[in-house]
Amino acid sequence: MKVRINRALISVSDKSGITDLAGDLVKMGVEIISTGGTYNKIKEAGISIHKVDEVTGFPEMMEGRVKTLHPAVHGGILADRKKESHMKEIESAGILPIDMVVVNLYPFKETVSAPDVRYEDAVENIDIGGPTMIRSAAKNHESVAVVVDPSDYSKILEEMQENGAALSTETLYRLAVKAFQHTCEYDSVIFDYLYGRIDNYSDTEINIRPGLKIETGISEGYAGRYKDDSGGFKKDIVLSFTKIQDLRYGENPHQKASYYSSLPSNAGSLVNARQLQGKELSYNNILDTNAAFQIVKEFKEPCVAVIKHNNPCGAAMGSSVAEAYKKAYECDPVSAFGSIVASNMRWTAEAAEFLSDKYVEVLIAPEFDGEALKIHSDKKNLRILNIGFDVESNVSRLQKKDFTTNAVDIKSVDGGILVQELDEGIDNRDKFRVVTRKKPTDQQWEDLIFGWQIAKNVKSNAIVLVKGMATVGVGAGQMSRIDAARIAIDKSSGRCNKSVLASDAFLPFKDVVDMAADSGIVSIIQPGGSVRDEEVIEACNDRGISMIFTGKRHFRH
Repeated sequence: MKVRINRALISVSDKSGITDLAGDLVKMGVEIISTGGTYNKIKEAGISIHKVDEVTGFPEMMEGRVKTLHPAVHGGILADRKKESHMKEIESAGILPIDMVVVNLYPFKETVSAPDVRYEDAVENIDIGGPTMIRSAAKNHESVAVVVDPSDYSKILEEMQENGAALSTETLYRLAVKAFQHTCEYDSVIFDYLYGRIDNYSDTEINIRPGLKIETGISEGYAGRYKDDSGGFKKDIVLSFTKIQDLRYGENPHQKASYYSSLPSNAGSLVNARQLQGKELSYNNILDTNAAFQIVKEFKEPCVAVIKHNNPCGAAMGSSVAEAYKKAYECDPVSAFGSIVASNMRWTAEAAEFLSDKYVEVLIAPEFDGEALKIHSDKKNLRILNIGFDVESNVSRLQKKDFTTNAVDIKSVDGGILVQELDEGIDNRDKFRVVTRKKPTDQQWEDLIFGWQIAKNVKSNAIVLVKGMATVGVGAGQMSRIDAARIAIDKSSGRCNKSVLASDAFLPFKDVVDMAADSGIVSIIQPGGSVRDEEVIEACNDRGISMIFTGKRHFRH
């Protein structure tokens, strides 16, 4: 079955290809109605066209806010051609059917992507008439063609030219599906932008829907794209992302890949980092850079992480960024070859000098000294990213007692996705419990807490050894905890003596304690919760090791 197109309404924000489309439609005997700037562009091309106010009998109102919201337009679009009563009603009202709607929407996404966008400009770019016409046409798709993508113009014209200005019902259906996808994504971006500004109304209670109250600011049970009024995840989640770029390939050369961002996204997000130098980022670069910056962003003092294959081969804090980098690098210099380096503070010339003779894939920091960039300028393969990140405000947010993350971790599985809260935030030392007779010293406490923060960023099973606020050994991604401990100790090359050990999950047996004691490790931090906790505690007491239970696990698969 085919539908002959006799009358088309065209109103587009993106006017690419529109005069060619209109000209070819007119050649096939299609009458065209249009609005505002679209009308002017088509008219200037010498193409026969009618203004929409000739159809409605009303001029555009309120600076264009009201122009197509009229029965003469929507009656012509929505009339069901199969129902005699519908056709009689529009005939008696003097309404002519509209068989094609060509509409694309105000550039809301592009508008709010601008770093200095004004709220008033964002609101003015919320399209009303456009989505209404698209939905009307898509609902009546058995009789009406709805076209939202300029890349479809040539295919539609080709089919119409082959079929006497008609389109098949299969084409109409596919166009309708695409149209609903278009309006769904459009509304999703608007929601994200408006919800992202909700903290601007910190003294206001907002009821988004019956039974759902948002107390603005950071609070328990936040609502939004992912969560419902109970603080649990919603029954249905709509995801909307925009492509940043196509990548050369994915994890391996035979896999295609692209890079997307959600809108709006925070200034301190990786997707908003500016590349200052180097060749294009790869899929693996992006994953590892994200993992590296996730570590350093939670610390208030200078912190540097060195990442390889999504695991830290070194992380440290220091009195300066240069000192932190040196300490992090020294944890595992062999693995640091071809690594990703992240700093939570301004990258200095001193740090740049230390990096200058090392092979690093990506360097990311909130700021860079001019001299540091000059030092790196001859390393053409070094990708340098400047991320707009404020350490003070982020750490303050993470330290709030009522902190509940609004960020989520999404992983794909066959036929679906898994969604969980992001494991971020600084664990409260007040909830930790010393379970051994021996107590950690003040320095050991600092190392234990640092190691605990690093352990949550290491693939499970994870063991992290720390001394002097720097990792000295990391055992990652092992099937047994004793193997992870053995790897961490071996990688320390003896520096584990007088270090502390952090384990991302409980110690199921006392074997890790015995190995730690034999290697000179003086204190352990772990969640606790094993059926053999008492046996593990007693082993620590026997070997003179202090141990802390956190009551919280940090698996990372």
